[in-house]
Amino acid sequence: MTWTPPPYAEPATFTEQDITLDADGRTVPGTLSLPSDPSVGVVLLAGGGPFDRDGTSGPNKPLKDLAWGLATRGIAVLRFDKVTANRPEAMAEPGYTMTSEYVPHGIAAVHALAEHVDQVFLVGHSMGGKAAPKIAAEEPLVAGLVIMAGDTQPMHHAAVRVMKYLATTSPEIVPPETVAAFERQAAVVDSPGLSADTPPTDLPFGMPASFWLDLREYDPVATAAKLDVPILVLQGGRDYQVTVADDLPAWRDGLPDATIEIVAADNHVFFPGTGQSTMADYQVPGHVDPAVVTTILDWLP
Repeated sequence: MTWTPPPYAEPATFTEQDITLDADGRTVPGTLSLPSDPSVGVVLLAGGGPFDRDGTSGPNKPLKDLAWGLATRGIAVLRFDKVTANRPEAMAEPGYTMTSEYVPHGIAAVHALAEHVDQVFLVGHSMGGKAAPKIAAEEPLVAGLVIMAGDTQPMHHAAVRVMKYLATTSPEIVPPETVAAFERQAAVVDSPGLSADTPPTDLPFGMPASFWLDLREYDPVATAAKLDVPILVLQGGRDYQVTVADDLPAWRDGLPDATIEIVAADNHVFFPGTGQSTMADYQVPGHVDPAVVTTILDWLP
């Protein structure tokens, strides 16, 4: 099934053009959505994994939903393929880190968008939300952050929690032995013996030790707290990957001046629904909740 625009998008109200971002010796393609005479723009940051500029997953394109929804209301939007989108094998290479995947091209995107608007904000989803404070800490042009389902629980601990959840909701996909394997791998990440030489096969998702060593040194909440910019934190109430109980409290405690909103009906990609959220939800065609688009628009200057 092909993607169709969400009801709140009016593509006649903006234009789109292809762009190329060059950083750290690699180029990535992207799309710039431009309404007439915008003053505010946002750079979209996709979540963890080799996602393209639209956040494509199954029949859905949540970042394209968001881009078109914001552009319809006069916000310029730049979204781009992650450096791993066309090279997913890079995520298993020694030296791969969250920092190297997000920061260089995130900064390049901010500079590219700043040529068209007066203020540039970062809107990061999931790991993109986690990385957004790191980008803002290095790039003073960033005027503010929107963190959508940004995780604060250590990723290897969250992986165990999520696998336990999926073992109950999708036991045919996640059997008990998979949970046990993630528990063993998470213990390796926690171990003081973790080093650059630790085999990826001993670590969650087969990602190299460089990735986990980088994450162990990074505190997204503490990094965000040092920023002198406004911050909006959005959280889906039905999200089982990044949750109200496990991740949101750290944002609340660490960012007392931030605006924090829970969208009760939404799952991890901010699609509304009812009942328990499962892996199967991501294969059902849908769109980002219009309430999320409105909340971001109301928060932006």
